[in-house]
Amino acid sequence: MKAIRLKGAGGLERLTLVEMDDPGTPQAGEILVRLHASSLNYHDYLVALGKIPTADGLIPQTDGAGIVEMVGEGVSEFAVGDHVVSCFFPEWQDGEAASHKLAKVPGDSLDGYARERVVRPAHWFTHSPKNYSHIEAATLTTAGLTAWRALVSDGPLKAGETVLTLGTGGVSMFSLQLAKMMGASTIVTSSSDEKLARARALGADNTINYKQYPNWADQVLELTDGRGVDHVIEVGGPDTLPQSINACRIGGHIAFIGVLTGFSGPIPTVSLLTRQARLQGLQVGNRHQQIEMIRALDANDMKPVINKTFPLQNLTEAFRYEASGAHFGKICIEI
Repeated sequence: MKAIRLKGAGGLERLTLVEMDDPGTPQAGEILVRLHASSLNYHDYLVALGKIPTADGLIPQTDGAGIVEMVGEGVSEFAVGDHVVSCFFPEWQDGEAASHKLAKVPGDSLDGYARERVVRPAHWFTHSPKNYSHIEAATLTTAGLTAWRALVSDGPLKAGETVLTLGTGGVSMFSLQLAKMMGASTIVTSSSDEKLARARALGADNTINYKQYPNWADQVLELTDGRGVDHVIEVGGPDTLPQSINACRIGGHIAFIGVLTGFSGPIPTVSLLTRQARLQGLQVGNRHQQIEMIRALDANDMKPVINKTFPLQNLTEAFRYEASGAHFGKICIEI
């Protein structure tokens, strides 16, 4: 079968297409999945660049969606022909996070899904939404579940509240769509008027070009009559966090998700204190939350925003496209 391996020192040039043996027959409790799709996340990009240390020869990509081709003894949750999607933290099944539940991450601490077939324990996957293609389902593992946890599990989001999303990447667009699906108002920021127009077409109630309004928190307060938003999807990191705090209502919720502007920086503690905001760091979510999200998607007609799809052998080109910042929504890989 075909696969991509990371060979040598850090850098996109070390992504290498290889031929390798099929994974064999699933043992008790395992399933064999023919993978058809993956999707790109900033986490995968950091792995490819070598910013997250990994073993030489690692198969990248945390997201994977496909069809069950064979089940091992004792597997009752899945049958041959079922459409499935991977879990980011396969050993974090439910409840609160703990270090032993977060130790295994496909495409990071162990081989991921940039390949044609894989044998893994059945509980490392969930069913895909019934009306989703493999490409669409592959967006749920990381970006979809991150947005769901931020708004629903950690929020908790209520109809009539206001959600602010920063940028127009995968997590932000999932957050916009989930917020609208659940009856909330939305504000989206971007440096591109074209992307903001597309966000409005998806249902964004208000948009702000942060190049035109560098102090965009003031615009958020103006749009909310000085109250601020109930929830902020904070994907920028240290450079955007101060304004996210100012844009949040007193007692509001900031889901701290991304580090696009850097890994460290000062926090305006007085502003956080006086706003009495809840700053919640999170990294994706557990399997039970993924099942809850998929149940909600099955009950609605929400589909993810797919910007562009690349074949597996063009994974390097896909990462370069991601690095350009030209994308709106998700970049996917067809396997």
